Amino acid sequence: MGFPVNVPSQSPPKPLNFLIYGKTGWIGGLLGKLCQSQSIPFAYGSGRLEDRRSLEADLAAHDPSHVINAAGVTGRPNVDWCESHKVETIRANVVGTLTLADVCRERGLILINYATGCIFEYDAEHPLGSGVGFKEEDTPNFIGSFYSKTKAMVEDLLRNYENVCTLRVRMPISSDLSNPRNFITKISRYEKVVNIPNSMTILDELLPISIEMAKRNLTGIWNFTNPGVVSHNEILEMYQEYIDPNFTWKNFTLEEQAQVIVAPRSNNELDATKLSREFPELLSIKESLIKYVFKPNQKTSVA
Repeated sequence: MGFPVNVPSQSPPKPLNFLIYGKTGWIGGLLGKLCQSQSIPFAYGSGRLEDRRSLEADLAAHDPSHVINAAGVTGRPNVDWCESHKVETIRANVVGTLTLADVCRERGLILINYATGCIFEYDAEHPLGSGVGFKEEDTPNFIGSFYSKTKAMVEDLLRNYENVCTLRVRMPISSDLSNPRNFITKISRYEKVVNIPNSMTILDELLPISIEMAKRNLTGIWNFTNPGVVSHNEILEMYQEYIDPNFTWKNFTLEEQAQVIVAPRSNNELDATKLSREFPELLSIKESLIKYVFKPNQKTSVA
């Protein structure tokens, strides 16, 4: 679905010029580098998302063709932070995102919004290992963490904004294995890990696709993950094969994990059919992991 961008019918399309929120974040930083590599003019927004006047001033100053939101609160070092900082989480993830969507709609601008797919958990209709994933139109069924609760709330409200493209990111991974936000880096440093198949997002492959989605003026909700699932152990086995043959890890159960975390974590498979139809070249999660993450970082002599 495309949004009717607010330009007179006789005018040529407005030249690309992105306004990006989230300069200090992981995805926001990567988006700036991608724009530079593709020679797309861009600027980072300086306004605070919950401050409508500051957003309006940004839009007036930069006159963008598209707005991209990679800002928000995930919590440091993890989502447990949100459990004890609920007002701050609401301010950023709900009030801020809705304000930005509303300001963009007033100006006829598409908002590409990096959201989360951690709003679902395996259930009777989508059992673990079944290959039946949650679709874009499915109602979130996971509100175990306050972070996920706010994200599910705002996604539901944003459905009413026809100018918003919501990208459900999950357990993001990149080729930068030194980045502490990288899912592989996280689990390789944990004392123990659970072992559950999940949908995940390989940023090296999917962030360029999100820029192409902006160019195509796509809107609506999109499961923004590579097709298929991969488990913690499968990733760490690849890490062992390509990076460090001496790497070892220990597993523990969900029940044991629950003893060391404040809020439960989401585990699910998202159905990536819609994204694959729009971008048929999209690789499966395991193929993408090897091509974009493990091969470029390879330290071992595997073929």
